[in-house]
Amino acid sequence: MSDRILGQLADVIDSRKGGDADASYVARLFARGDDAILKKIGEEATEAVMAAKDGVRERIVAETADLWFHCMIMLSHYGLRPEDVLAELERRAGTSGIEEKALRKARERDAQ
Repeated sequence: MSDRILGQLADVIDSRKGGDADASYVARLFARGDDAILKKIGEEATEAVMAAKDGVRERIVAETADLWFHCMIMLSHYGLRPEDVLAELERRAGTSGIEEKALRKARERDAQ
């Protein structure tokens, strides 16, 4: 179910591209471009951290939902979908975080 709701939400977000910025918050963010979208993610990430520091479960969930939502706008802006992120998480499953970080650094070195 969770991947289905992410796909449905991504479809709605995608449909807002080029939409009326006066009628749609998402269309407004798309119209403002990269900097506005990325700034909003930074704001939402900070709010999620602050909620976690306060330890109020409902706020943690609400702020995390806001962060994920704005990350989905970013994904759409760059032509990506939540399925791309889920595939990456699936690819990483069973790999330790330390091992994954080392593999990423090696790939970055090879790409240079």
